[in-house]
Amino acid sequence: MTTADLRSAKTGTARRTAGPRAAVPGAGRWKGAALTLTAWVAGLAFFLPVAWMVLTSLHSEPDAASNPPAFTAPLTLDNYRDFFGTSIWEGPWPPLINSATASLASTALVLLLALPAAYALTIRPVRGWRDVLFFFLSTKMLPVVAGLLPVYLFARNIGFLDHVWLLVLLYTSMNLPIAVWMLQSFLAEVPSSVIEAAQLDGARLPVVLGRVVAPIVLPGIAATALICFIFSWNELLFARVLTGIRAETAPVFLTSFITSQGLFIAQLSAASIAISLPVLAAGFAAQDKLVQGLSLGAVK
Repeated sequence: MTTADLRSAKTGTARRTAGPRAAVPGAGRWKGAALTLTAWVAGLAFFLPVAWMVLTSLHSEPDAASNPPAFTAPLTLDNYRDFFGTSIWEGPWPPLINSATASLASTALVLLLALPAAYALTIRPVRGWRDVLFFFLSTKMLPVVAGLLPVYLFARNIGFLDHVWLLVLLYTSMNLPIAVWMLQSFLAEVPSSVIEAAQLDGARLPVVLGRVVAPIVLPGIAATALICFIFSWNELLFARVLTGIRAETAPVFLTSFITSQGLFIAQLSAASIAISLPVLAAGFAAQDKLVQGLSLGAVK
C-alpha cells in the first residue's frame, strides 16, 4: 500500500469518526425545542375557541355581535345570571335534569351489560369470540341517520315519543359496542390465576365479577364510564327528533337560542359553558382513573 493510499484511508476513517460527532452537539436540544413549540401551538389551537367562547359569554349581546369584535368591551355576568336565575321547573333546569337522567342511567346499564360480555369474550372466551367483537364494531358503521326513521316510527307506534327512557335505551345500545371493546382490552390484563383462585374458593360468577375482576380493572371501568357519559351527554340528533318539551335535553335546549329574530351569541356562549360544566367536572374528578384506564390495555 502506497503512502497516498494510507493517507486516503486515514482521511476516510477520520471523516467517518468525526461525522456523527459533529452532528450531535445541539441537535437534540433543537429537536426538543421544536417538539415543545409544536405541542404549545397545538394546545393553543384547541384552547383558543374555548377562551373565545368564555370571553363572548362575559359580554353583552350588542358587544358580542359587533364586527369587528370589541375586545375591550365591559365584562358582565348578566348572561350567567339569566341562565341560573330561573326556577328549577323552567328554563335550562328540566333539560339538564333530562340529560343527567339519560346519561347516568344509560352509562350504568352499559357497564352492567358490557362487563359480563367482555368477561365472556376475554377470560372465558366463547367460540368465535373475534367474530362477536367485530359484529359489535360493525354496528357503529351504520350512519345514525339511516336508523332514525325506523326508530321514530317504532317509538311513535308504541307511544314512547318525548320520553326520557327512550333516550336511555338508545344511548345504551349506541355505547354498548364501544364499552365491550374497551373493557375487553382491560380484562385481558387480569391474571387468570386470581380468577381461578376465587373459583376454587367457591365464588360464583357475580362474586367474581363484582369482588375480584371489577376492583382490578376499576381504572378501565372509570375510563369506559366517562366516555359513555360524554357521548350520551353530547348526543343531539336522536334527542332533537324524538323529544319535544317533556324530554328535551341540554344540547336540544342550546338550539333554542337560534331564532327567527337572530342568533343570541352571548347567551348561547354562556349556556354552552354552563352545560359543559358537568362533563368537565366528571373528567376532572376521574382524571387519574382515566389516564390509568386508557393506558391499562396499551402494553401486553
